[in-house]
Parts: sequence; structure tokens; C-alpha cells
Amino acid sequence: MAEFKSDIEIAQESEMLPISQVAASIGLADEQLEHYGKYKAKVDIHALADRPERARLVLVTAITPTPAGEGKTTTSVGLADGLRHIGKDAVLALREPSLGPVFGVKGGAAGGGHAQVVPMEDINLHFTGDFHAIGAANNLLAAMLDNHIKQGNELNIDPRRITWRRAVDMNDRQLRNIVDGLGGPANGMPREDGFDITVASEVMAVFCLATDIADLKERLAHMVVAYTFDQEPVTAGELGAAGAMTALLKDAIKPNLVQTLEHTPALVHGGPFANIAHGCNSVIATKTAMKLGEYVVTEAGFGADLGAEKFCDIKCRMAGLSPDACVVVATVRALKMHGGKAKTELAHEDLAALERGLPNLLRHVSNMREVFGLPVVVAINAFPTDTPDELALVEAKCRELGVNVALSEVWARGGAGGEALAREVVRLCEEGTARFEPSYALDTTIQEKLDAIARRVYRADGVELTPAARKQMAALERQGFGGLPICMAKTQYSFSDDQALLGAPEGFTVTVRNLKVSAGAGFIVALTGSIMTMPGLPKRPAALNIDVTKDGKITGLF
Repeated sequence: MAEFKSDIEIAQESEMLPISQVAASIGLADEQLEHYGKYKAKVDIHALADRPERARLVLVTAITPTPAGEGKTTTSVGLADGLRHIGKDAVLALREPSLGPVFGVKGGAAGGGHAQVVPMEDINLHFTGDFHAIGAANNLLAAMLDNHIKQGNELNIDPRRITWRRAVDMNDRQLRNIVDGLGGPANGMPREDGFDITVASEVMAVFCLATDIADLKERLAHMVVAYTFDQEPVTAGELGAAGAMTALLKDAIKPNLVQTLEHTPALVHGGPFANIAHGCNSVIATKTAMKLGEYVVTEAGFGADLGAEKFCDIKCRMAGLSPDACVVVATVRALKMHGGKAKTELAHEDLAALERGLPNLLRHVSNMREVFGLPVVVAINAFPTDTPDELALVEAKCRELGVNVALSEVWARGGAGGEALAREVVRLCEEGTARFEPSYALDTTIQEKLDAIARRVYRADGVELTPAARKQMAALERQGFGGLPICMAKTQYSFSDDQALLGAPEGFTVTVRNLKVSAGAGFIVALTGSIMTMPGLPKRPAALNIDVTKDGKITGLF
């Protein structure tokens, strides 16, 4: 029996190319790079200003996630490697991992097995410092806001109506709700406050949606941080914070270039969560990749009802992107969980459980084809316990929708295991059948947009707003924000806002309890169910497995 190796062991045994060689393979000269050691670099986007965006854009999304795992990032990496195997000039565009999940429940987020981006440890930890810069910019604004109030409050800010929260890139439930400013007048005004995880900060959303540094500065200035005693919005620009925040982000805004285990170029940049933010890598990285390759493979977080919906309704709309094809990733194991099979029983064939779980996959596939107008291939991320009859059942059900299935063996075989998927992606792109469109029009009311997402994408009976959310909706429309797209903050574990409803639930409504504007990012956030913007650590966090040997080698990182 072959020796099992962890993801980090596979990554540490790989031989990376100097990043200048990886850059040269896509036409980047060394002077267009800012090196962060031997294997990481930032790309000078100004040097590429005159290059056309020539690549075909492929979105990788997935079924509703389960504890069994789906492998969306692994499939994305393997697909890019597979495209290179069949002679296509492919570039990856992925998100950066957050330290919260790395030390929390999920572990690393740089792919898996023989389909990883490297240096894996760097990418999963501090990388090039982008997230630290984003957190610093967020907290500079918080400090300037509280200082403004202490120094006389010229803008007439109501301390009870401050909406800006501090940020830290760690799962820390203790910081969700706090009281600060204690200790007397010299220490500020006591008030209720709280922390969001950095990937849920509006600064992260702005960072990932900005097209250049000037757009970044303008978006930062538009962010609403509080309301006056007259209930008028106060912005970061009015506090004079946008310039200094931009200074903190001027280097971070440049996309990071790394490589896969097979030396495929990868731009890894930005990382908003898809359950509480918009879940896509930066617009700058995607557009840069489209100038450097023939095919660009990108992914959007969690299931297609979250990351892919926001990719289509927010990112593509704002950036003028139009994807050419979509990959929906699934595993037989996860589909059996959606069919009611216990996690401990997934290794055993169960066609009945699989058939009960398949509607989850079919709904996601139908949404991407019928709602968003994209040609779709289903990628089955292979496990050794998958049986021929189980794989045949998935293929038959997808064929009924006119969709092909490709077995993805990239975890075990790298790019060679992604060749079948790559060929189907190329076929879909070359057929040119994409008729991309968002799921709703912008010139509708907030209520109508919420209903469109709930009914068309989640297949709910509609949306129910709490009295507080209705009041917020009226205020946002009165303030001129009604024409913005919606960013739904919803559990990733269900089409509904109840994580216990697996599969493809019907007959439910989605409850929106809070609406707030992210004016810099350019969308309205709708908080549903019990979703939180600061996760907590699980009973046994992944941090317990992570260590460093005496010679500085990291162990236990996924």
C-alpha cells in the first residue's frame, strides 16, 4: 500500500521554480515583479495597462458544502494544471486563505494532494501581508472615528449609531460584542463596539472590487461608518481617513504571483468570505490573469448559491466580466450526506442516499445554466470509496439536464487527473453558448432584489423582513442606496437560512434580520438567519495540530 502523505508533506517535498521563471512563462519580465523571497512576488499592474484581456474565464463553484468535503479549490488547481497538460495556456486566480479557518475548523486553503498552490505554508499563513494591511486600514479608520468624537465631534456623530467595527483575522467569538472606551475621559467615550473577522470587513470587499489605486481610494472614502444625531450617514472621506488608509494598502493592492505544484502560474489575491461577504478574489487579480493567459480558472466560495451568485450578481456586474463556462464540483460522499447518510457511513455504497442527495447538485447546476446562462460541467472529485454504480447514477441524472460529468482525480494525480475535465471545459468555451446575465436587474427595489435571489437561486417561497430590517430598507432607499446589488449573508450549509435543511429544501422563507449599506464596496448586505460576521473556534481547533520543528519546519498544517 502506498504511503499516505498529508497536503503539507506533499507540498514540502515539491521542487518549486524561482518565481521569475514562472513569470517568464506568461510574458512577465523580472522588472515587472516585486519579489517577496524566491517563490512569491507581486505583479506591477501598471506595466500591463496596455495588454488586452484575452482569456476565456472559467468559474469553479460547488454543491452545498458538508463535513465530507467537496474540493473546490483542489479542483480549480487541478483544472488549471489539466488545461496546461492538453496544451492550453492557463492561469489561476484564487483567493488568499484567512487565518481564522486555518487555525479553526477548516485547515489550509491552498488546494490539496497533488493539486496545490505553493509555497503552501506561506500562502496559508502571513503570505505577503495583504490581510494584515487590510486589518490595519480597517482599524485606523476605527481609531480616527473614535478620536473625532473625543476631540469635539464636529460631524455631530451619534455614538449610539456607529456602524464601523474593528477587525482581526482570527476566529474569536469573545470579541463579537464588547464595551470599550472605559477608564475616564482621557480614554475616549464608553460605548458598545465589536470585531468582525478581517475577511468580513468592508475594506476587504473594497480591496477586492477596486480596479486600481484611484478607485480604491474613492471607494474607501464612500464607506459609511456612522450616522449623525439627525440620522444622516457619515463617511470615511468626511473623517479624512481615505488617504491614510490607501497608503496602508498601496502595496497590498498589487496581485500576488505564486505557482502550482506543476508550475502553473497562480494569482492569489484577496479573500472575502462567501457566507458573510462576496466570496471572490480581487477584480485586479482576475483581470491581470486574463491579460496573461488563454484560459483563466477562478473559484467562488462555498456553494453556488453563495459564492457563484455573488460572483455573477456583484463581481461580474461591477467589473464587466462575462464567464465562458462553469464547473460545479461535487463528491459522491457529500451527496450521500445530503441524502441523510451519516459521515461515519460514507465509505459504503448507498444508491438510495445518493439519489436523495442528488437534487442538491441538480439545483445548483440548473441555477448556473438557467438563471445565469452559463454552460456547465459537473466535476466529481474522486474518492477511492466511490463505486461504479454510484458514479453512473450521478452521470445519468446530470445527463437528463443535458450536462456532462467529468471524473476529477486531481488530488491523487495532479494535472493528469484533470485532463478529462479540462477537455470538457475547452469544449464548452469553444462552443460559445454562454448567455451570461445576473439574476436580477439593478433598477428594482431592495425587496424585489431580495425576493429574486431567494426565489430564483434558493428556490424559497420568498423573503420575510423583520420590522427592524423593514425600517432599515426604507432608510436605505430614502438615502439613495436602493439601486445597489445585494450581498446575502447566509449559512453556507443550506439553500435556506437554516443550516439543518440539507439537500434541496422547498416550502421555506428566508428571514432577513438586518440590512446595512457597504457604500464603498457598492452593495447592500442582508444578514439572514443567525449568520455572524465573527466566527468562533470549534471544540477542537486545527491550531492544536500545528507545530514547528526545531529546524523551523511547520507541521500539521492540513
